[in-house]
Amino acid sequence: MSLAADDSATLSGLCRLRHDWTRTEIGALFDLPFPELVFRAQSIHRQYFDPAEVQISTLLSIKTGGCPEDCAYCPQSARYDTGVDAEKLMALDAVLAEARAAKSAGASRFCMGAAWRSPKDRELEHVCEMVEAVKGLGLETCATLGMLTAAQARSLKRAGLDYYNHNLDTSPEFYGEIITTRVYQDRLETLEHVRDAGIHVCCGGIVGMGETRADRIGMIATLAALPVHPESVPINMLVRVAGTPLADHSPLDPFEFVRTIAAARITMPRSVVRLSAGREDMSEETQALCFLAGANSIFYGPKLLTTGNPERDRDRVLMDKLGLSPMQ
Repeated sequence: MSLAADDSATLSGLCRLRHDWTRTEIGALFDLPFPELVFRAQSIHRQYFDPAEVQISTLLSIKTGGCPEDCAYCPQSARYDTGVDAEKLMALDAVLAEARAAKSAGASRFCMGAAWRSPKDRELEHVCEMVEAVKGLGLETCATLGMLTAAQARSLKRAGLDYYNHNLDTSPEFYGEIITTRVYQDRLETLEHVRDAGIHVCCGGIVGMGETRADRIGMIATLAALPVHPESVPINMLVRVAGTPLADHSPLDPFEFVRTIAAARITMPRSVVRLSAGREDMSEETQALCFLAGANSIFYGPKLLTTGNPERDRDRVLMDKLGLSPMQ
């Protein structure tokens, strides 16, 4: 079915890469009738991506627990009793074994996460060895290690790191309700160091933490206003973990989650939008709507750091049902 002339003009304007999205404009997207919002997001998605391909990543916790930060959602914080014990940095051979298994299972990107506020230089040296070795397997590499200095970002780049994940988590206004041990500007500065070093940016946030729609709009607006849009935008649904301050929060309505995915796709059309944490509790129908709204990346495997994720076989079955294939 062809688009009416006015619809074609609207979509043409939406497909244009912009960094000046206002909160009012993004709020208007959220307010669209659900079928119209998803239609716009899917139409834009097709301008930049094959709608039947999904990028597959695997995330491994290479250093678990004991983090000094107070992120209210995180079971790895040393401040909360969540049953997650502090562990040492994994050995290189063990990380490589996991990377090989991930590649065999269809992953194209291998992400390594460490529960640090910021890595010490001697710790970063070991991570750089891991990056070089995983890169040697033919996988894209990603790391999330906390805050970085400019020099540390350059070291990771020399080691061959492709992506660095550092989420904004939420809007600037709601941020202080979730984290008090670092400020929003700290996160923006790390993103700047990563970008200046020539590493691709992976940056998104978490929804369902008690924020308002205005906060979700504010998070998307902040991401879309970055000088260069993140190449990867993970949208996480809060995983409620016993012992954390957010353990008893009511879950976010699935349609609101899909609206957030769609808004990210429309405002950052060239970015890979990752349907990230929280999929364990999502129905197949909700995940299918997310793919229809422009999500085109998932984490593959039974665990995301310390929280549950759908088993690989379950993901294969869903992708087969939807006719989706791994992005090469």
